[in-house]
Amino acid sequence: MKTIVITGGTDGIGRYLAGVYAGRGDRVVVIGRHPEKGERFAAAAGSNVRFLRADLDLLSDNRALIEELRNSYPVLDALVLCARFYRSARYETPEGIESTFAHFYLSRYLFGHELREALERSGNPVIMNVAGPGADLSAVQWNDIQFERYYSGGAALGQGGKLNDLLGVSFAAQYPGGKTRYVLVHPGVTATGQTGEYDPATALMVENMRRFGKPIPAAAKPIVDLIDAPPAEPLSAFVEGRRIPIRGRGFDSNAAARLNELTSKFLASHRESAR
Repeated sequence: MKTIVITGGTDGIGRYLAGVYAGRGDRVVVIGRHPEKGERFAAAAGSNVRFLRADLDLLSDNRALIEELRNSYPVLDALVLCARFYRSARYETPEGIESTFAHFYLSRYLFGHELREALERSGNPVIMNVAGPGADLSAVQWNDIQFERYYSGGAALGQGGKLNDLLGVSFAAQYPGGKTRYVLVHPGVTATGQTGEYDPATALMVENMRRFGKPIPAAAKPIVDLIDAPPAEPLSAFVEGRRIPIRGRGFDSNAAARLNELTSKFLASHRESAR
């Protein structure tokens, strides 16, 4: 029996994956922000699924949830990072952090690094970061990483995808002898719920994506295959099931080290100010 943690597991691809693995008899922990939706899904999915509520915008919720997972599941086989939330208008969390940066990047950083010890106790552990690998490094606004001056929902989400690429690079570099495989995945345009808060123009575009995107089972199949048989390399990236190279400017090791240092200092500063 595997133990699998899925963030964003109450909707779309995350929910589908939870159903697949629970149906196989594996233990699945689903994380989402809406208790009614999560508890309803867990009840319908059966005793193998446990729902844990958290607002992944909040570092405090992330840290509390990670501690709960460490205490409850000393061994993890797979961590699937699916949670995303689009905002057409800039929003700062109650902790004073731009929400896409917090939800789409900082949460994934914390989950990967803080749960690595539990993953390393598994025989063939994997982190599946479902984001959108392969964009150019120019997507990162190094001097305005929280978009305080010129916010765009699309730009914030695009930057988040690139930050996750660099997260994968730095993760693999930090733990060269580890067993945990880090896999960056773009499933393609998929007919999911595409949760978010949209302006009218973006809402119309999203509705078309829902109508014409590929079915969730088709988008999820390559992810299932990669969880079942993780690549041998410490870091790999796939777009719609096709492996893409992880070299060149988009996966620059210096940029990854720069981001890792920035993130470590940011999180340490935030923890200190929260005391």
